[in-house]
Amino acid sequence: MCPAHSFFIFARTFSGVPAEQDRISAGGIIPPGGNLHMIRILYREDRLSKLHAQDLSGPAGLLKGGVCMISFIICLLLIVLGYFTYGKVVESTFAPDDRETPAVAINDGVDFVVMPQWKLFLIQLLNIAGLGPIFGAMQGALWGPVVFLWITFGTIFAGGVHDYFSGMLSERNRGASISEVTGIYLGSAMKNVMRVFSVILLVMVGTVFAVGPAGLLVKLLTEKGVTGPLASTTVWLTIILIYYFIATFISIDKIIGKIYPLFGICLILMAIGVAIGLPMHGYHIPELFSNFRSMHPAGTPVWSFMFITVACGAISGFHATQSPLMARCLKSEKQGRFVFYGAMASEGVIALIWAAAGCAIYEKTGGLSTGLQEILASGQSAAIYDVCVRTMGSVGVILAMLGVVACPITSGDTAFRSARLTLADWMKLDQGTWQNRLKLCIPVLGIGAFLGYGNTLGLLSYQVIWRYFSWSNQTLAMIVLWAGATYLAKERKNYWIGAVPATFMSAVSSTYFVMAPECLGLIPFFKNNVAVAYPFGIIFAVAMLAIFIVKTRKYADSNASAVHHAHA
Repeated sequence: MCPAHSFFIFARTFSGVPAEQDRISAGGIIPPGGNLHMIRILYREDRLSKLHAQDLSGPAGLLKGGVCMISFIICLLLIVLGYFTYGKVVESTFAPDDRETPAVAINDGVDFVVMPQWKLFLIQLLNIAGLGPIFGAMQGALWGPVVFLWITFGTIFAGGVHDYFSGMLSERNRGASISEVTGIYLGSAMKNVMRVFSVILLVMVGTVFAVGPAGLLVKLLTEKGVTGPLASTTVWLTIILIYYFIATFISIDKIIGKIYPLFGICLILMAIGVAIGLPMHGYHIPELFSNFRSMHPAGTPVWSFMFITVACGAISGFHATQSPLMARCLKSEKQGRFVFYGAMASEGVIALIWAAAGCAIYEKTGGLSTGLQEILASGQSAAIYDVCVRTMGSVGVILAMLGVVACPITSGDTAFRSARLTLADWMKLDQGTWQNRLKLCIPVLGIGAFLGYGNTLGLLSYQVIWRYFSWSNQTLAMIVLWAGATYLAKERKNYWIGAVPATFMSAVSSTYFVMAPECLGLIPFFKNNVAVAYPFGIIFAVAMLAIFIVKTRKYADSNASAVHHAHA
């Protein structure tokens, strides 16, 4: 046996995967007769045989085995480099200074609380991430390695800019929620639209991230033979909603500031474990150079479906609803790049790793991602669990459970908290008193409970409504980018760093709206009709840019007038 082969066998044994049998059930992780419908961990071939079949007798063999993941490594380095270079450009354009931040000026001990920079970063990462950069990236991997490009350049030029400005513009406006911020720069009509839009979106996110973990916990416990109240989805949903109420009501540094950094570290460790486990287990990440095409089994177009599917990990409007939470806790404006742009860059790295796992682990049929399609059909929890176990063995089981249970819950409670704060800004209710917080927590969580119990008991179904989340999410990102570009134009700064990605996202959202099955695609003529959708998207994007240039010309004119009067 060659040294390279011996190394991989050692790695497999170290991670808890028996080399001689190489089935998860043999390792005792999943008992025989377990719920394979949920986890779908069905290996089609013995991985030891797969390693024998590959030529691992030297450097070329290591390349085939997945160690020299050229496309993946290049994209990974680009994201890191983007943070230190383009992130610096974005920061210098905004020009943070030494003014007093809302956390220092207001400091109400509830929502405006100064926290250390490292905590702000980890909490922001967990708030914006959850399962988004994991499951979304794996769905994006259905298109193959081309998704690497969107994750990489989307993170650097769109997502990082979006998250930085949504956080810093909130900070510059006394920690205002994103709906109030967009109203300042895009007008009162857009502010009212964003208020309604944001609250509905946040309640939907919070509810889904309560029902999902409750159902998963029941599945896991029933697999272990647990019966009685703890095997009831309703009981777990009640427990999660009670936690949501407490986390939404009390000071941000009591639970979120203490526990979330630990979960943020787990999210990072899970991604690192998957990244290391891929080459150690001999998985080959297909190269972008030789697979520059769509590998989607259903033939779904790359444009603009992939750009809508992979939101978290490239750019996501949901982040704009979360960034004000940390904007209220900054001690200095100069922390913004690390907290906002840095968290987005980290999420991009996490998404890139999970997209690589989706491309590498599952079999291809006729050059299409059929294996990945099958595992995704079993649900996001099953897919995440499967990847963790395949790459990390028994350690992966623990991290997977934290990932698929804790991450959604932590995104859910901050969604409800953001909904409370959005309503508070809307109604001008001071949240320093517990009575005012209670006035908003009860109806917000009450609606979430109504939707959650209704879904759990089979009385309500909002699956069709939830299908609109991806489109509305990216549309929100588009609006926030236009708000950021308008701010820069008003301040007579380089607005193109916001206007270019805003124009791009305008094309993405409008194209998708015209052809997607849940939008205008409900009409047979428009469904996947690229001949109509593509030109419409381009025209809409150009029109938005033209309107922006015309509307912001007054700022340049006023500047020229001021200069003229000064010389006169």
